[in-house]
Amino acid sequence: MRGREDRSEGLFSYIRLEERVPADHPLRAVRALADEALSRLNERFDALYSEAGRPSIPPEMLLRATLLQAFFSVRSERQLMEQIDYNLLFRWFVGLPIDEAAWHPTVFTHNRNRLMEADVARQFLGVLMTLPKVKRLLSSDHFSVDGTLIEAWASMKSFRPKDGSGEPPGPGRNGERDFRKEKRSNETHISTTDPDARLYRKADGRESRLCFMGHVVMENRNGLAVDAMLTQATGTAEREAALAMLDRRGTRSRITLGADKAYDVAGFVGDLRRRHVTPHIAVNGAVSKLGKTRKTAIDGRTLRHTGYAVSQRIRKRIEEIFGWVKKPGGMAKAKVRGRPKVDAAFTFTIIAYNLIRIPKLLREQMI
Repeated sequence: MRGREDRSEGLFSYIRLEERVPADHPLRAVRALADEALSRLNERFDALYSEAGRPSIPPEMLLRATLLQAFFSVRSERQLMEQIDYNLLFRWFVGLPIDEAAWHPTVFTHNRNRLMEADVARQFLGVLMTLPKVKRLLSSDHFSVDGTLIEAWASMKSFRPKDGSGEPPGPGRNGERDFRKEKRSNETHISTTDPDARLYRKADGRESRLCFMGHVVMENRNGLAVDAMLTQATGTAEREAALAMLDRRGTRSRITLGADKAYDVAGFVGDLRRRHVTPHIAVNGAVSKLGKTRKTAIDGRTLRHTGYAVSQRIRKRIEEIFGWVKKPGGMAKAKVRGRPKVDAAFTFTIIAYNLIRIPKLLREQMI
């Protein structure tokens, strides 16, 4: 018999939001991990908020919503709030009851900025990677490091002389700005939109862009990111960030560190050895215009070791992290301005990458 459409709407619903999400949905394992890590940040959250005044949006909800934005490549906070309003899966993951309205995008952004400015992202990543069941997945001896460019949320037209000279863009929403034959550098110019961004060129023959540089330390067993940070884009930023992240580890046990040929610098290799780190760095055998091969800082003993070849093979997996962060994670171009906020957004996206992979690795471990 043909069913008839019933257009009457019931006044009450007797089905819980929890029952709408399948028991085997992948986000269930992700949320369990996220909640376990967030529960260890309670004291940190208490220190960020005053005991007086109106209650704000719970920080746990803010962070879970931020993770959703990376998981599902949601391009803006406005679209994220729309999804949370009518998408039951999003509501369940965030922890928002079905009869409560989603937050206004501006209210959500202002509340989240407090967390982005308080270095919560790095602490969240650190707590997540020290959970007992996660720690068993990590290598404690072998790591890799690399950096990638994150385009700033600023136009090249905003790169103006620091002394205020230079012609402004033409009138209109997207006015023209002719800067041909004009010498521009970070010493003489600065972006009026994002002063923290720096003009940087990835390689000879490539265009210069206003950008930041994101850095990741990866453990070599399963390719998970164990630390991340964002710096201004300079020629030495990769090596300086690598040393800073190694110093944050705070251990004296000897480890290996794989890296590409940009790290093959005598000063950096010496800094690694003083930190009890064996440099498994690719040899930079560039040939000069005079035909002379550049001298490498890596000695023959390291090159002959079988572990060196293994590190050089595995270190390339760090590009998988950058690929996910930039495309699904939406960090190819930053959506916030200022280095602290871009740093937090980059680190949150790294956390999202780890949260997607860790449940799969845990299931494989149980088989």
